[in-house]
Amino acid sequence: MGGLVRALVLPVARGLPWRPLAAGGTLGLLIAAGTRLHSDGVQPWLALLHLRAAALAFGLGLAFLLDDPARHTTATVPVRRLLRAGLRVALVAPVAVAWWGAAVLLVPAEGRPPLGDVTLEVAATAVLALAAAAAAVRLWEEPEPGQATAAVVLVTGVAAPLLMPGRWTLFVRLGVDRWDEAHRAWAWVLAGAVLVWVACTVEPVRRPLGGWSRSSPRP
Repeated sequence: MGGLVRALVLPVARGLPWRPLAAGGTLGLLIAAGTRLHSDGVQPWLALLHLRAAALAFGLGLAFLLDDPARHTTATVPVRRLLRAGLRVALVAPVAVAWWGAAVLLVPAEGRPPLGDVTLEVAATAVLALAAAAAAVRLWEEPEPGQATAAVVLVTGVAAPLLMPGRWTLFVRLGVDRWDEAHRAWAWVLAGAVLVWVACTVEPVRRPLGGWSRSSPRP
């Protein structure tokens, strides 16, 4: 198995959608750097908004991670889908960690919100984007779900803070009493997104919605 993974690293790395990832990451860093444009200094609550928006931008790039024009060609290779998708995530994970470190450093130190809690929000946002892309692949065998997934992530990310009932306490303001409660909820969101990603990444045993699964024999 180790030899197989090593043999897959270069082909998978070459096939990754680096341009959308770079675009989303760059936009996120620009949003984070916007905290330095406030002449009177940045307040933690404002920095929190910048970092949440930066996380959404990076999530838009991650929505393209499972794009693979050759998906139907490689569906019969003797490598499980979970391994192929997991390798994509593993290759991008160091980039995501470095991106988040850069985003944090772009925010003035005196204005940074609690980084542990905000990192939880960012991780949940990233995994939700991956889970949405995996669901598109699983249900519709879509080889390049990135554009549709990014649209869903963008609409959800913008609408959720406006439409979500206050009692769900996900998008709370800094310093309110429900801050800890909100981040316990974010932890559940992250765990649920991981489970959805795994469930949607294993090979389907039934036909997906809308047609024949290429991983199953023809009738």
